[in-house]
Amino acid sequence: MRQSVLTDQQAQFLRDEKEALANMQIALSKLDLPRELWDSLQNAILQLDELFLIVIAGEFNAGKTALINALLGQRVLPEGATPTTSRVTLVKWGEQPAEQVVDESFAVYTYPLPLLKELNIVDTPGTNAIIRRHERLTDEFVPRSDLVLFVTSADHPLTESERQFLERILAWGKKIVFVLNKVDIFENDSALQEVREFILKHATTILGDIPQLFPVSAKLAQRAASEADPEERARLRSLSGFDELEQYISATLDDISRLELKFNNPLGVAERLVRHAGQSLTAQSEALDEDKLTAASLETVITEYERELHSELPPRLAEIENILHRLEQRGLDFFDNTLRLNNVQNLIRGDKVRAEFEKQVMADVPQQIEEQVQRLIDWLVQKDLHEWQQVMSYLQRRRAQNIEHLVGEGYGPREARRRELIDTVGKSVQTIVNSYDRNQEARELANSVETAVAQTALLEAGAVGLGTLISVAVLSSSLDITGMLAAGTMAVLGFFVIPFKRKQAKENFKEKMELLRTKLLRAMTTQFNNERENVITRLKDGVAPYTRYVRSERERIENAEDTLSKLRQELSALRARSQAVLRE
Repeated sequence: MRQSVLTDQQAQFLRDEKEALANMQIALSKLDLPRELWDSLQNAILQLDELFLIVIAGEFNAGKTALINALLGQRVLPEGATPTTSRVTLVKWGEQPAEQVVDESFAVYTYPLPLLKELNIVDTPGTNAIIRRHERLTDEFVPRSDLVLFVTSADHPLTESERQFLERILAWGKKIVFVLNKVDIFENDSALQEVREFILKHATTILGDIPQLFPVSAKLAQRAASEADPEERARLRSLSGFDELEQYISATLDDISRLELKFNNPLGVAERLVRHAGQSLTAQSEALDEDKLTAASLETVITEYERELHSELPPRLAEIENILHRLEQRGLDFFDNTLRLNNVQNLIRGDKVRAEFEKQVMADVPQQIEEQVQRLIDWLVQKDLHEWQQVMSYLQRRRAQNIEHLVGEGYGPREARRRELIDTVGKSVQTIVNSYDRNQEARELANSVETAVAQTALLEAGAVGLGTLISVAVLSSSLDITGMLAAGTMAVLGFFVIPFKRKQAKENFKEKMELLRTKLLRAMTTQFNNERENVITRLKDGVAPYTRYVRSERERIENAEDTLSKLRQELSALRARSQAVLRE
């Protein structure tokens, strides 16, 4: 036979199609596809590796192996006087001659013959071999064969076992061509004609139609292939009858409709997989829509909470600053009203002045600040709990939707993962809500604020309570009134000293109050901002596994859809190209 059944353009397209389908297989392997669909693509690709398949059947010693070697033009398979084919043997291309015995009834034989890149041949045991080997042949190879060459021998044509085998493979509806081998044993044409008529008569009875019959001599064809003399080679070739058989095989395999089916069948399988993957992605995307809504809602809740904390915290801290401003103003008024000449007698009594300062200036400032800070803490803690409850409600709603969607349906690993994740995150959030102790949270936050205020150098650490910290800080920032006026100097220098000392006391008090206000507000602002960030971080970390899942699923689906779009374009281009090369 010729070295290639295909034209150069068709052979190139076949190579390109194989490469494209292999790449598609890699791309599709990343998608969730049913095993049977995946196997169908693998089988379709394998069928391109054996583009054409010819099954050689017949009885022992009918010369099947010799016929194969003669068709291939080389002694690819071993021949002998005794039956050599004891198992079904698939002959295909390989870099080196080699036999791989798969099991007792099947073997693969490779040979570096270019024709075998397009054409695979199945050599079979005799029809009188055990039934198990026939089952492999009829179930695996006959259904996907392009041609069945049924070889019968001129010295014992169409035996009973051969007739039984023919009946066995009829159900597949494959074209069966009869080859009468060893015709070189006939002494004249009448003997050959008698055997021809015998075979055609009985074959027609079995098949229901007159089959094609080619009388050949594989022995003479092999002698012709090895003959050096051109004239003798041509004579032997003519006597062998192989030219007619090979022309028929080539014409059968060259049929455009057959080639079109060969080229396009794997493309159809790939298109079916792409279609199924697209439908699956659509379903996954629709299922993910609810997750995206839930995740977006959670992110909105957290973002809005962060915005509220950011906008509402400064006004609440400003209330504390206003208390300090009022305190400062009362202190300045106190100095104006107290450091006067007509109050000299009281000024000499420092303890009384200090008591009046505490009464008129300090008043209940420490309590006010403590109460304001406590209100701020209660607000923050309550907001924190409220946000956790909102998050829990969203997750519980999504969990209920997911359960409702899956009732009565089977679900795969991806749906199971979604359900497991929603359950896990939802239970974690619910545990936080159920175990949330507002009083404990408030106490811990109050302690952290007091510690932060103490550490700003307002006082030595160790003072107890925010009110105490404020009291000591304010009182220590006021002037030691008893020490600023020396006894006996008032009468002489009073007109000059008291106004000066009053001015000095007010400036000093303002400076100390500014420092107090700055440090106190900075400490509390820093601490509450830290707490705000911690609250937001805890919320984000709490729902992060779910939002990460939704984000990764969205990216996966988008990437998969992009991949499928490219595969559709590539398959469309391959189909168009296959039509072009088949009609050249």
